[in-house]
Amino acid sequence: MSECYEYVPHRLLRRRVRDIASGVEGVLMAVINENVSDTGIERWMELAYIRGASGREFTTAATNVEPAPDQPKTAAGRRDQGSA
Repeated sequence: MSECYEYVPHRLLRRRVRDIASGVEGVLMAVINENVSDTGIERWMELAYIRGASGREFTTAATNVEPAPDQPKTAAGRRDQGSA
């Protein structure tokens, strides 16, 4: 079984994305073509590594990644008003 992997270019790298399978949003850190098989038969898949708000990364199929909708800026606005 081969342990090689390959980084794959993606148009949404370093941008805020949404995993359509789980609904979780985060920043797309990498897309890697990996052997996901735990048997002797290789099975290659493009996995997207997404860093969530907690700082932890999770994986999903690269086909499950879409741009995240724009987020309202209410939290930043409240912080600025409270510190004034």
